[in-house]
Amino acid sequence: MHVIGVDIGTQSTKAVLVDAAGHIVAQAARGYQVETPQALWAEQRPEVWLGAVEQCVAEVVRRAALDPASIAGLCVGSLYGGSGVPVDAEGMPTHPCLIWMDRRAEDEVAWVRRSVDLERLYDITGNGVDSYYGYTKMLWLREQRPDVWQRTAQFLPPNSYVNAQLTGEVAVDHSSAGNIGGIYDMAERRWSDEMLAALGIPRSMLPDRLVDSSAVVGGLLAAWAARLGLRAGLPVVAGGVDAAVATLAAGASCAGNHVAMIGTSMCWGTIRQHVDARDGLISMPHVVNGRHDLYVFGGAITAGASVTWFRETFCQAEIAAGAARHVDPHELLEQAARAVPAGALGLLFLPYLMGERSPIWDAKASGAFIGLGLHHGRGHLYRAVLEGISFALQHNIETGARGGQALDEAFTVVGGASRSDLWMQIIADVTARPVQGSDSDAEASLGAAMLAALGTGVVADAKALRGWTRTVERARPEPEACARYAALYRQYVAAYPALRSVMHALRA
Repeated sequence: MHVIGVDIGTQSTKAVLVDAAGHIVAQAARGYQVETPQALWAEQRPEVWLGAVEQCVAEVVRRAALDPASIAGLCVGSLYGGSGVPVDAEGMPTHPCLIWMDRRAEDEVAWVRRSVDLERLYDITGNGVDSYYGYTKMLWLREQRPDVWQRTAQFLPPNSYVNAQLTGEVAVDHSSAGNIGGIYDMAERRWSDEMLAALGIPRSMLPDRLVDSSAVVGGLLAAWAARLGLRAGLPVVAGGVDAAVATLAAGASCAGNHVAMIGTSMCWGTIRQHVDARDGLISMPHVVNGRHDLYVFGGAITAGASVTWFRETFCQAEIAAGAARHVDPHELLEQAARAVPAGALGLLFLPYLMGERSPIWDAKASGAFIGLGLHHGRGHLYRAVLEGISFALQHNIETGARGGQALDEAFTVVGGASRSDLWMQIIADVTARPVQGSDSDAEASLGAAMLAALGTGVVADAKALRGWTRTVERARPEPEACARYAALYRQYVAAYPALRSVMHALRA
């Protein structure tokens, strides 16, 4: 038997078709862009996601050329959709989705801090108050777009929206529900009537059906089956938030395991059974054993996005040279960065290009190069960007360690960063931990396929899923570089408090 896993990401959607042993038979991807109509705004249109899912699934089915009867199920995981997709009574979108990156709801955050019992919110939801969270974005739509609010019947996370289109059935997985923050009771694993009332969000705007990530939502509608080349009635499995799904794909299923997913953003996460919002991390039920385990994470809001910004803003020469030589411009930048010693000759980069999530939680934080001199060139700046994101990772690992849960010495890195030997070595040296990588670049889409296999009985239980994971050591910390980075990291941590007032003044 075979299964299909789909990952709706911020910049692309990927699909894989795998056999019962987890071997990839076919894969496909489609790219798109985030819409940023104003500073600190970030939204995406759900019809773009749906179109990308259709194209990717149809392509892997066509490439695999299998009997549709041999495909047991389909699962869609997705980026954290912030507010979720606001839909009307017919399930049609009423507004673009305000995604995780969007930070427009600062006035609503201030209102929550003034008007809601924060200690109760922390205790019930296991999460905090920030414009990152979906419930604050819902409040923005209520306050700033009352016309949209009036036409909106429900809010659906991206994977739930796609599943509803494919099956006609509406359900929300617990990981996506928990990640909305503010309105989900983490202990009871249900929507919190108390918090909904305190925030003024009608209970009717949240779907009644909450399910495990491996639960079957419904069967594939005949019209969609014809478009995708699949059989009508094919089980569609709920899925979950991409960071947790990628963590599953990386083989993390026990307390103490931890994984960094470094793509557009950076999410470092681990498995726990208890959480305290005051630790400054984000929590949600895990995508496996979610009635017992929590996926607890923190991360930089712009990681790979910082690398992309630097390349597109400052590196036209490398882009042109790469095109002429048929070489990825990142390879040329890395060649220059490898010649630069650890610490980039006293240069620090703060990767706060869209504000910052954990652990500083400041939408008005801004990016900065600190220590610039005439002796610095593009190679130094590029290395500083990689180092700054790695410092942000270490900042979150330290925060997670303070929560009382022992962490494994080694951890796994997945996403774009894992394709760079230089960056993996920097991460090992900054964290002073051995770093592993996966032998597959499928990551979250492979994790979604695992959930499809679990939900349809292709794999008997979650423990068997670990047999799909093949990790290899990519880098070990080098003592001399570790010592240099430890000193520089102290400066990194001190930089934000020192510059906070200036950052806020510039954002005013």
